[in-house]
Amino acid sequence: MSFFSGLSAEKYDRQYSDRDLLIRIWRYLRPQWKMLSIVVTMLVIMAGAGALQPIIVSRGLDLYQANPSLNIGIGIAVGILVVGGGRWLANWMFRRNLTRGMANVMLNLATDAFDASTRHDLSFYDSFSSGRIVSRITSDTRDFGQLVTITTDLLAQIFQAVILGVVLIRIEWNLFLYVLAIIPVVLVFAISYRKLARRVTRQGMRAMADVNATIKETISGISVAKNFRQEKYIYADFSRANDLSYKVNVKRGLTLSIVFPTLNTVGGIATALLVYMGGLSAIDGLVTAGNWYLFLMSLDRFLYPVVSLSSYLTQVQTGLAAAERVFALIDAEPAVRQTANEPVTALKGRVDFDHLDFHYKTDESVLQDFNLHIQSGENIALVGHTGAGKSSIARLIARFYEFQGGELLIDGRDIRTLNLTDYRKKLGIVSQSPFLFSGSVLENIRYARPEAARNEIERIASQIGEGEWLEALSDGLDTEVGERGAMLSMGQRQLVSLMRVLVLNPGIFILDEATASIDPFTEWQIQQALHLILERTTSILIAHRLSTVKSADRILVMQNGRIIEEGNHNSLLEQSGHYAELYNTYFRHQSLAYIEQAREISQSKDIFSE
Repeated sequence: MSFFSGLSAEKYDRQYSDRDLLIRIWRYLRPQWKMLSIVVTMLVIMAGAGALQPIIVSRGLDLYQANPSLNIGIGIAVGILVVGGGRWLANWMFRRNLTRGMANVMLNLATDAFDASTRHDLSFYDSFSSGRIVSRITSDTRDFGQLVTITTDLLAQIFQAVILGVVLIRIEWNLFLYVLAIIPVVLVFAISYRKLARRVTRQGMRAMADVNATIKETISGISVAKNFRQEKYIYADFSRANDLSYKVNVKRGLTLSIVFPTLNTVGGIATALLVYMGGLSAIDGLVTAGNWYLFLMSLDRFLYPVVSLSSYLTQVQTGLAAAERVFALIDAEPAVRQTANEPVTALKGRVDFDHLDFHYKTDESVLQDFNLHIQSGENIALVGHTGAGKSSIARLIARFYEFQGGELLIDGRDIRTLNLTDYRKKLGIVSQSPFLFSGSVLENIRYARPEAARNEIERIASQIGEGEWLEALSDGLDTEVGERGAMLSMGQRQLVSLMRVLVLNPGIFILDEATASIDPFTEWQIQQALHLILERTTSILIAHRLSTVKSADRILVMQNGRIIEEGNHNSLLEQSGHYAELYNTYFRHQSLAYIEQAREISQSKDIFSE
């Protein structure tokens, strides 16, 4: 079984030609032209200094041979010291500007990649692992930055080789012809490795992305794994991905490891041949001892970049493969496409589904010829078994997914013509598992409206259970919520999420109600917060609690992507249809529990009043 068989490209991956990649890379390098100009200048100085050192030594040897003196020895030493100092200074300026320039390029590339990932719709994340996306934004961006560093090193070597090539021709052009005969062999060998290097490097990056994805998923679900004592199984998953990455990268290393030994052998044979030929020339008096030394020193420095070209190309392929993966993420086509970009200043909240068709997968229809009309300010509750299409309706209104046929109108305007940023600012969405970011309760409430004043938030909070939920927090609004809200109870997380919507004051409110059981008092507080929202907005409620269902203006009963019943609670019970069946099997026990909760809350209020 091939090591690579466990790896697969993402569907949005694409292959770019080297020309296209270089054009894209240049767009990121161009804004750094001042730093890059200094880098190129320093490269030329470094190359010249590197070529000048053996010239100084060789000329000094010839002078010393003709007229031995201490001054000549001192002059050679001072010359080498000055050239070496100049080369060190040029190298320092070269590295300093290159580091700053590459940091800026990597920053811009990572920013563009992250921006692209945030603009992709939810269907993109349904299909592709977030851990692999993270790998492209972090690891691949870093590898791309190394590409430029490697390229500049190669350019420095090439500049030096050109200068030394001129020197070698002037010393002994007959010997230089032997050198030129080696270069085509090396270039053919280097070019033949290019495609292999790109392929195995791309596989290695995919393997590392799999490891990152496994780690992210494992850490995110660690509490579930511990609850069910599945640590050994998540370790096995990680071990599998890590072992595959190890095998792929070892095979990659072994495949590419042949480059240096082969090239060193070619270079060694060439050097030995030229040493022999040059020695014969020196013995015959055709070249001086200094020129022979210069030829040998220059030959080594000339051949090094040429012989190392294959090695550089394999490293360049690593950078190009990284750039290819990052650009593929940036260029991935969004599933949700807007036909216009009309501004949205306010929402009245009217929603119309007209003969709409929608599916997640081509062969699995979710909504077909679907019609639904929601009036401005109306509160709609969607009920039905799992897979009935309730969440799909909410996701389409939020424009998280693209529908395939029909129309979806918001206030009479095609949703595909609206500016999505403007539109979503007018939406208030609370998911079934409320997500909180690390930080304080206040920061999470302000998430959608950062300019909201603290006293405004405190005033709204006081309208929910007389503010007792806020007083129950250790530091009030300044209480830290922890990662994903882990330091708060489920009920408190729901209240913070609802507060976030209340502060935003949206035109349309979408609630995918949580099914988790919470204590009676928190349930009462959540219902108070919910009623505050329902009073002022159009609401689409995916309801799991009877109290929420009964508070809706209209209840829609969903089955297999169709509305099979609609009405209020009492009228639907009288029909003795699907809703009545749901009520008797699911909601009825909630009704009894709700009565008990109301009794407990009333008693607790009486106790506090006493």
